[in-house]
Amino acid sequence: MSTPRHYDLIIVGSGSGNSLPNQDYEGKKIAIVDGGRFGGTCLNFGCIPTKMYVYPASTVTRAKEAAALGVNLDFKGASWRQIRDRIFGRIDAISEGGLDWRKSLPNVDVYQEYARLTGTHSLVTDSGQELTADQLVLAAGSRPVLPQVPGIDLPQVHSSDTVMRIEDLPGRVVIIGGGFIASEFAHVFSALGSQVTQAVRSDRLLRNHDQTISEIFTRQAAKQWDLRLHHSLTAIEAAEDGAVAVILDHEGERVEVPADLVLVATGRTPNSDSLEAASYFDVNERGLIQVDAYQRVLSGGQPVKGVWALGDVSSPYQLKHVANAEMRTVQWNLTHPDQLRASDHRFVPSAVFSYPPIASVGLTETQARAQAEEEGFELAIKEQKYADVAYGWAMGDAEGICKLLARKDTGQLLGAHIIGEEAPSLIQPLIQAMSFGLSAQDMARGQYWIHPALTELVENALLGLETQS
Repeated sequence: MSTPRHYDLIIVGSGSGNSLPNQDYEGKKIAIVDGGRFGGTCLNFGCIPTKMYVYPASTVTRAKEAAALGVNLDFKGASWRQIRDRIFGRIDAISEGGLDWRKSLPNVDVYQEYARLTGTHSLVTDSGQELTADQLVLAAGSRPVLPQVPGIDLPQVHSSDTVMRIEDLPGRVVIIGGGFIASEFAHVFSALGSQVTQAVRSDRLLRNHDQTISEIFTRQAAKQWDLRLHHSLTAIEAAEDGAVAVILDHEGERVEVPADLVLVATGRTPNSDSLEAASYFDVNERGLIQVDAYQRVLSGGQPVKGVWALGDVSSPYQLKHVANAEMRTVQWNLTHPDQLRASDHRFVPSAVFSYPPIASVGLTETQARAQAEEEGFELAIKEQKYADVAYGWAMGDAEGICKLLARKDTGQLLGAHIIGEEAPSLIQPLIQAMSFGLSAQDMARGQYWIHPALTELVENALLGLETQS
């Protein structure tokens, strides 16, 4: 092992952690350690490239639906390679530019290799270089999990980390999983022209969402691609002509589905194990490094001085905007030890960029009813249909809704769930209301709402809540 190198700050991970060094660290020695593609999951494998695939896919789907509006648009096919190269031509340049910039800074050393902890403030890289630091930030992210079934290592089997860089649009795609990653890719491949089969063990898709939203999305998905509920993956077998047979179990019966490509999207796991974090810090049963409200890493339930964590390696949310918020918390706390700030995880929104898109913040109806019973208040619920506002008429949306949950006595919003066009944008004023304590009535009547914009969906949902304030 080589002579140890000491730093003021070591950052493990080049995603949100890469944004930590600011003017407060000028002149201080920093190491960034990451054996993966520089820039992390969101830039290279997650949020950004997937949505750059979703946009053309949604354009195709809207075109197909235009006939109901009296407009006939012919879809003549998609160029997968053109779409792919547009996406990664931009993303790869950003990744490479970020890496080159970090390498050019005189006070920053970049180690393009993986590492494992050797102590609370030390680690060793794969090449054997030992590093120590006064301050250590663990921002190593997460990775896809593949079920251990026969055939999972066949070349036709992909995770979300690899599927976006394939050479051509496959004719037949089988997607395993019922979460947001699976649902987004089902939309992409189906809209662009693949024959898609999505297999999920449960009775509906997106089970972590509000049940009403989950049920609507499941119905909509089944109209767009072959959706197999109550089907579990048992094996993948090589077939002729480079294809595979995906073996599913449906209530004890063997089901065989041919495929040219299999996407397994059954979840992600924190990279705490590759760091060997459990040898020095608290790690829960999900593999998440445990932190306190200030993002300080815990050992024996107590914060370890000078050790911090953020993002997927320690957060249950696995969302880029959460990782960025936690990064800002750590960024402040690193240089202001006597003025620590806590991360605010009260109202974390999320979105599913499938078709139709979904956005959510706060409690589901099941969770809100449980809280109402526990705390002794009445619950107000409103489901506002797209079809009942003017712009919804223009769109011809018969399924989309905005569902709000609030305390009947105070009008405090507890949860908001939207499924339909522009849902991830429409939900923002509701996030704002929850974050700044605006009641439903104050939110609805305290401002103008442009008529007949789609935001009237939110306005009418707020007005429809039967509250006492």
